[in-house]
Amino acid sequence: MNIVITGASEGIGAALATQLGARGDRVVLAARRERELSEMAARSGPRALAVPTDVTRRAQVERLRVRAIDALGHIDVWVNNAGRGVSKLVAELTDDEFDSAMRDNVKSALYGMQAVLPHFLARERGHIINVSSFLSRVPMVSIRSAYSAAKAALNSLTANLRTDLAGSHPGIHVTLVMPGVVATNFRSNALHGTPAIRPGTGPPGIQSADEVAAAIVRVIDHPVAEMYTNPAHAVVAQRYFSDVDEFERATRLP
Repeated sequence: MNIVITGASEGIGAALATQLGARGDRVVLAARRERELSEMAARSGPRALAVPTDVTRRAQVERLRVRAIDALGHIDVWVNNAGRGVSKLVAELTDDEFDSAMRDNVKSALYGMQAVLPHFLARERGHIINVSSFLSRVPMVSIRSAYSAAKAALNSLTANLRTDLAGSHPGIHVTLVMPGVVATNFRSNALHGTPAIRPGTGPPGIQSADEVAAAIVRVIDHPVAEMYTNPAHAVVAQRYFSDVDEFERATRLP
């Protein structure tokens, strides 16, 4: 398959590029950091292509699509993986901090969806994968308020696009992927860093980037509407939505 991955210079995107390249897929990697991106492409197979891209700029995302099609002939899968955390409580958020959360986590993915969709419509097939977060469903880490809100917005955009296409273009899949805590540099790269999470208040289970990437590989091969990369999170989300008041009382520390 021919696969575009944003946020591919490290973390989940880099692990995904490595796994896909190892099995023979052709990958186009996008991120802002040119040196790290080129090094990642060198580890992702002889036909991997690095395209330095700021995915918060629509024109650069459209250029990424053009470069990918020129290099590969067509695109089969587009993975919107780029994103960034913001560490601020709701009461403390500034306009700039909230705007940056929406820009980095929602608008970047929207640009990707809108860039590749005409190509998929013309081919009548394709797969868009949006990487969200378990926190978009269960707000267990309040310091991630703006990030959680942005990812919740991404969830809604993803679901709406999927329903828009389901009847008229069944060959185009749209998948939402929701990791929980992942052992990457995401914590340190977050705006304002990441303070220690109090015991008992965070999502259960820490996954490696390789584990999350392997889950995304599975959904590339077998598309579904949405997936928690840690199956335990689906159970937690069901508990949360079945009785929000009780869930919040049970998980609130004295």
